[in-house]
Amino acid sequence: MISFFIHIRFLDIIDILLVTIIFYEIYKLVKGTVAFNIFMGIFIIFVVWLVVKSLKMELLGSILGQLFGVGVIAIIIVFQQEVRRFLLLLGSRYRANRQFSLESLFSNQFKLASEASMHAIVEACRQMSENRVGALIVLARESELREYVETGEIIDAEISSELIKSIFFKNSPLHDGAMIISLNRIKAARCILPVSQKLEISPVLGLRHRAAIGVSEQTDAYVIVVSEETGHISMSSGGELKEDISTDELFKILETSHK
Repeated sequence: MISFFIHIRFLDIIDILLVTIIFYEIYKLVKGTVAFNIFMGIFIIFVVWLVVKSLKMELLGSILGQLFGVGVIAIIIVFQQEVRRFLLLLGSRYRANRQFSLESLFSNQFKLASEASMHAIVEACRQMSENRVGALIVLARESELREYVETGEIIDAEISSELIKSIFFKNSPLHDGAMIISLNRIKAARCILPVSQKLEISPVLGLRHRAAIGVSEQTDAYVIVVSEETGHISMSSGGELKEDISTDELFKILETSHK
């Protein structure tokens, strides 16, 4: 007599939940990118492998098992940006949830910027928006973004609205590229940022917006964009872009991240 009773342990439920969470996080990272189809292909092969193993088809199961064993390196190469974003996400959440850290003992450098600096940034964005001056400002958080700072002209100056506006003035030699603000100072200007490869980005958006999304996909930075065509202010974080926000909204976002 065949028994249809299945014994499910509490650990089995936890196992299923953890696998579900991992696949969901990976899905969110690759959704809308060219890597999404590759991810779906790998996921289908994985499901087939599980079915084959449950049916005890030894030969096919062995072939698929070897394929996954060798394919781990290939997957890391193909999804190197997504893997970096996933690890950054885990690290950022870990550090954000800690009540105690060595950084909090020795410095205050991991705060986004002082309140005076935030007012200066917002005021500069307001005036550039009114005058239709394009701008791309990266606000470093946990990571200092040194690899991107090194691609531009080092400034290392105090934050002021006048300096920000002068850098992005149309005739300024530094107005192309991004400004990076880190440790409450303007570190560099004319920096080169990675451009997002998301397929779902509106074709209306230009390179500034794509670069803002791109760097926020790969780091935990906040990125402010002022459109030269419309004067609209946008904010990107976590690979998502919030368009046409007011200066009050911008300040609230910066203030919240500061806490």
